[in-house]
Amino acid sequence: MHLRAARRSERSAARLALPAIAVGNLSVGGTGKTPLAAWIAEYCAARACTPAILVRGYGGDEPLVHRRLAPHAVVVANPDRVAGARVAQAQGAHICVLDDAYQLTGVARDLNIAVVSAESAAGSPWLLPAGPWRERWDALARADLIVVTRKSTSRVATAAVAERLAGMRPDVPMCIAAVELSHLEGMRSGARRQLDVLAGRRVLAAAGIADPASFAAQLRACGAIVQLVAHQDHHPYTPADVERLARAARAGDNVVVTEKDAVKLRARWPVSTPEPLVAVLAVRWERNGRALEQAVDAVLALSRRAVPQT
Repeated sequence: MHLRAARRSERSAARLALPAIAVGNLSVGGTGKTPLAAWIAEYCAARACTPAILVRGYGGDEPLVHRRLAPHAVVVANPDRVAGARVAQAQGAHICVLDDAYQLTGVARDLNIAVVSAESAAGSPWLLPAGPWRERWDALARADLIVVTRKSTSRVATAAVAERLAGMRPDVPMCIAAVELSHLEGMRSGARRQLDVLAGRRVLAAAGIADPASFAAQLRACGAIVQLVAHQDHHPYTPADVERLARAARAGDNVVVTEKDAVKLRARWPVSTPEPLVAVLAVRWERNGRALEQAVDAVLALSRRAVPQT
């Protein structure tokens, strides 16, 4: 969408019942937008403002993932974000975080965050369906703030991506965040384990996400010997899929899954089989994270003005 058309769309966009922050990406997943949306929601909650995370509900796993990543948020799954915001407001929310909403130009937002992964930027340059890109770089004209994320790309290469994008939008704050493994948790027990338990161990990594290769690279960086079982994003696990992982666990391999996969496997895992470990992600700011905090603070101020004082 060209800038002039984008501005026309913004003028006619529907307002939500609450102040809104949109988080989305130009490529098809794998950027870390979900952990970032959860981070923003928890940032709001820590400042005595009840957040809502509005998701489309695609595939059934998004709401479950957000409920685990952002336990203090109201999570509403509805493809109609206007209706979803009304539900969130009725449940006590003061501010909305719209996950995967950068292309949702028919809905007004008070802060529009574009997330670009360093891994995607280094990959195929083609638009869908030939490549991973939903929009061209000129779509960054709609961004109020840009976050470049990295999972397995080096700091130097990530900084180069950020500098290139800064040249396109010199007027927009540019942040860099590492979306990295924080720790491991037992899929059913929730028992916390440090990453170094994987060092030198055989790991069967199952990932039904947009960028399974980066997940495997992160586990290898912990010293694990990784065999990757890669599925399409939002993969619906079949009984045969579950049994394959269970066999590996019974044979003594460490089965490690993403949070998105865990929400589908948790209730179906054989009781007598060693549980998989869930790789928990964290957002760590490497450059200009304060700019994002200040932008969110401005929207929080709007939400406080909208809430009647008692």
